[in-house]
Amino acid sequence: MRTRILTTTTALALLLGAGSAYAGMDEAKAFLDKEIGDMSSLDRAGQEKEMQWFIDAAKPFAGMDIKVVSETITTHEYESKTLAKAFTDITGIKITHDLIGEGDVVEKLQTQMQSGENVYDAYVNDSDLIGTHWRYQQARSLTDWMANEGKDVTNPGLDLDDFIGTKFTTAPDGKLYQLPDQQFANLYWFRYDWFNDEKNKADFKAKYGYDLGVPVNWSAYEDIAEFFTGREIDGKKVYGHMDYGKKDPSLGWRFTDAWLSMAGNGDKGLPNGLPVDEWGIKVNEKSQPVGSCVARGGDTNGPASVYSIQKYLDWMKAYAPPEAQGMTFSESGPVPAQGNVAQQIFWYTAFTADMVKKGLPVMNDDGTPKWRMAPSPHGVYWKDGMKLGYQDVGSWTLLKSTPDDRAKAAWLYAQFVTSKTVDVKKSHVGLTLIRESSIQHESFTKRAPELGGLIEFYRSPARVQWSPTGTNVPDYPKLAQLWWQAIGDASSGAKTAQEAMDSLCAEQEKVMERLERAGIQGDIGPKMAEEHDLAYWNADAVKNGHLAPQLKIENEKEKPQTINYDELVKSWNK
Repeated sequence: MRTRILTTTTALALLLGAGSAYAGMDEAKAFLDKEIGDMSSLDRAGQEKEMQWFIDAAKPFAGMDIKVVSETITTHEYESKTLAKAFTDITGIKITHDLIGEGDVVEKLQTQMQSGENVYDAYVNDSDLIGTHWRYQQARSLTDWMANEGKDVTNPGLDLDDFIGTKFTTAPDGKLYQLPDQQFANLYWFRYDWFNDEKNKADFKAKYGYDLGVPVNWSAYEDIAEFFTGREIDGKKVYGHMDYGKKDPSLGWRFTDAWLSMAGNGDKGLPNGLPVDEWGIKVNEKSQPVGSCVARGGDTNGPASVYSIQKYLDWMKAYAPPEAQGMTFSESGPVPAQGNVAQQIFWYTAFTADMVKKGLPVMNDDGTPKWRMAPSPHGVYWKDGMKLGYQDVGSWTLLKSTPDDRAKAAWLYAQFVTSKTVDVKKSHVGLTLIRESSIQHESFTKRAPELGGLIEFYRSPARVQWSPTGTNVPDYPKLAQLWWQAIGDASSGAKTAQEAMDSLCAEQEKVMERLERAGIQGDIGPKMAEEHDLAYWNADAVKNGHLAPQLKIENEKEKPQTINYDELVKSWNK
């Protein structure tokens, strides 16, 4: 039976190899004609030149069957259904691009890292794992790979400088470990039509003494939430805020996705605060994590962090639809499109494509949205120079346990789906922009009015304040799962905000202590600090020119501030 299977496999390989003889420029031209056209930052000659490079580089791997995996979002669906087939037709390398849940991607990745078995030939996993990949040294350094073993399969037109997210996928050693494939931000979402309604503007000014507009700080957001909640618009009772609160894994990334940084947790620094990041994890001068709790100089349970959780709880209770408390991320996502929410402080731009569909209550008849997205407001502890929000950057990762030839073939596919030839078209499908050349493409200038501020944001200088989880987090999978359990206790009322964050930082430190004892991450793994009180660590931070952990601000309701959206956009273009 084993002989028969081997014979069948060999025959199949020969069949695939024979089929690959038909792969080449004719297939590439057919793909460019049908799928790309002028939706590319390259002209037709440039597209064909790039396709010819892929054809030539892929010849040694023709007939191979390569498996890659990513989470299920629109961008990856397009890659899996359209680009994978095109790549196979053009190069003769058969690509199976699996789509599974985000948590399942991490689980498969962990399985391969722990077992050494080659589960997938490449992964699109979040750049949030950059600290994990760097410390465990099980992912290939792409910097080394492109200069050495992978040099013959690295596209000379890759143009790393054109990617807007490589800072997020570069470790403290200065090397690139992941290649961005898609990215989206967490921004402020609001009903532009309601904010520009003359009666709403007059009523708001009369009640609060300042203009209704995009909130610059949380005090203004809170006033706007209060103003709209219970107000009747177009015969419908509306709410001033939207969120979700069910104790579920999705509650975790609601907070690890930089909620604490918006409040002012951590230190100044872009893309992430140093030495204390937005998770409240502190590192020393060698980038070794030294603690998470205030007692070790961290900030996970500091005043800024507790304030951020308390505001989340207060706003959910007072200003969101009652059902929001029992919703998960996926359940809450479509709610603003139903037309009864005035604003949302924490809104993923990945929802844009679904929010601009014709016929929705939040769309105008001319195809433009009634809403806009804008930079997020910040909390009272926030200081200029700190990050202001989160950006998800799904990135190609090659593990060392993948054989070189398979890694090379997968690397070709990763470059194909992020290439200048295809990226503009892919960006229009998924609206998850990764290249400056795509962001600036004239097709997005034309489409911008239909996308509610997405393009304006990505063309603005503000975007650098949005970044993924940084390198301070030593083991993202182990630590991230602690968040939803701890904050779920606060959301359900089982613990206060302070108790929840005390518990979270203690659990994070338990993981770091285990990593330190095991020595598995060598001299870049955790090295826990001595314990002292908040006053000690605050004084130490100030002495060294840092912020975190900050002392509690007695009056956390600062003077509210808003800005006119149209004036804000104009200021970006100056």
